[in-house]
Amino acid sequence: MSSSITERVRYTITDGVADVRLNRPAKHNGLDPAMFDAIVEVGRALVDDRSLRAVILSGEGPSFCAGLDFKAFMAGGPAVRDKLLARGDASPANLAQRVAWIWTEVPVPVIAAIHGSCIGGGLQIALAADLRVVHPEAKLAVREIVYGLIPDMSITKTLARLVRLDLAKELTFTGRELDGREAAAIGLATQVDEQPLRAARALAETIAAHSPEAVRAAKQLWNRAPALDDAAALLLETELQLPLLGSRNQLEAVQARFMGRAPSFEDPQGSAL
Repeated sequence: MSSSITERVRYTITDGVADVRLNRPAKHNGLDPAMFDAIVEVGRALVDDRSLRAVILSGEGPSFCAGLDFKAFMAGGPAVRDKLLARGDASPANLAQRVAWIWTEVPVPVIAAIHGSCIGGGLQIALAADLRVVHPEAKLAVREIVYGLIPDMSITKTLARLVRLDLAKELTFTGRELDGREAAAIGLATQVDEQPLRAARALAETIAAHSPEAVRAAKQLWNRAPALDDAAALLLETELQLPLLGSRNQLEAVQARFMGRAPSFEDPQGSAL
C-alpha cells in the first residue's frame, strides 16, 4: 500500500486500486486554484503508475464536488484566469479542462462515487470518469449557464458520449438540477446505490482481478473507437488484441480460469498500454 496526502487531494493505493479523495470538505470540495493543481498532480502520478489496476474518485465530507469556488478565483484576478487557460505538456487540454480530462488519460478504469452535490466543474470531473456510481439523492447539474457562462472543462467530449445531444443541450441551456435516479435513467450515471463508495470499491476490485493489460486495452478501445470510422475502429480492435494474444498475463488468465484459482498477474511493461 502506498499513500499521498496534499492539502486538497489525498489518495492511497492498495492492491492496485487507487482511492482518490477530493479533500476540501468544509467547502463541499469547491474548486479553487490549489484544488486544480492538486487534482492534475495526482492524475499525472497515476498515469505513470504501472502497478495501477483501477481508480476510485470521490469527495470527502457532504459532497462529491460543488463546482468552482468563485470567490477564490475572483480574489486571484487575471493571473488565475491566465493560469487556467495555459496549456502545458502533450495533453490537448488547458489546466481548467485537464482537471477533468486527466481521468480519461489515466490508462485504467476510473470510477466516480458521487454523493451530495456534483455541480458544474464537479460534474465535469465526474463525467470524465469511465463509470459513475451515484447516490439516489445526489444533486447533479450543468450549472454554468446560471452564472452567464458555458461549461468548458471537456464536457463536449464527455457528456456527449453519455446522453442524447438534445438532453445535453437541455441540461446546458437550463442549468437544472437532477437527482441520481434521473441521472441513471438518462444514461449520465452508470448505476444508483445508497452507498456509492462501497459499490465503487466492489467494481474496482472486480476490475483489478482481471489481466491489467487487457483492462488497459479495453479502456483504449472504448475511448478511441467511437470517434473512428468503421474501418479504423475494426483495425483498432485487432491492433489492441494482437499484443494480448499469447502474452504472459493472457496465458495466466486462461490457466487460472481452468484451474479454478486466483490469477497472478505481472505489471504491464512498456508504453503501449
